[in-house]
Amino acid sequence: MPSLRNTFSSLTSRAVHGLWRRARQAGAVTARRPGPYAFRRIGTGTRLAFPQGTLFGTPWIELGDHCIVGQDVTLTAGMMPDLELGPETVLRLGNGVVLGRGSHIIADTRISLGDDVFCGPYVYITSTNHSYDDPERPVGKQWPRTAPVEIGAGSWIGAGAVVLPGATLGRNVVVAAGAVVRGEIPDHAVVAGAPARVVRRLDPEQGWQPPLRTPPPMPVPEGVSPQQLVDLADLPTAPDAGPPGGSSGCSSGG
Repeated sequence: MPSLRNTFSSLTSRAVHGLWRRARQAGAVTARRPGPYAFRRIGTGTRLAFPQGTLFGTPWIELGDHCIVGQDVTLTAGMMPDLELGPETVLRLGNGVVLGRGSHIIADTRISLGDDVFCGPYVYITSTNHSYDDPERPVGKQWPRTAPVEIGAGSWIGAGAVVLPGATLGRNVVVAAGAVVRGEIPDHAVVAGAPARVVRRLDPEQGWQPPLRTPPPMPVPEGVSPQQLVDLADLPTAPDAGPPGGSSGCSSGG
């Protein structure tokens, strides 16, 4: 009898997981299969994983090509559903943007992410913040303040980071996990903390200041297969040996 129960339990588990895989495939949102959402644009190769988070104001949301939007990601335009927001795009993702699982972008006014911005899981980007001017009224009942947000192309936003209204991030900015970003951040800067501050910048003449603590990663040569990399890792290395294949084929240029 226990064996029969175990067999039934195993078959049930496999069936449930199989149905869930099919549901995730069928429920993903793409340009060809937008589901119930009327986005202003969904680019070629862009995919919103199922289940989606809260989505509203989609006629004012524009998604570029080859974006990856993870599971349970919230994308909203406007303070609530069914508002008329005018002729302009309110929330725009450039090409190649990645939003990690559980992230939120709340665009009550314009939010723009440039091409190839990568966000870790549970990132929160908002153009709206509560005001607390009136000491007699609950903060949640006071009219909020809004300001546009812009994140430059190539930036990386670490897990759990918060980007506040009015923030302007330059190109290739790195935001540390858990940072709270406000104000203007220059190109090629690393910020960390709450509130975030610049902890490293790229100087055109001196390079990264303070200097990086680790050397740049060695790029994988073209034509090398994953199995070859696995085999290479198992080879013994001589002390002070250079990279496999000599130094010329994998130079980082630095």
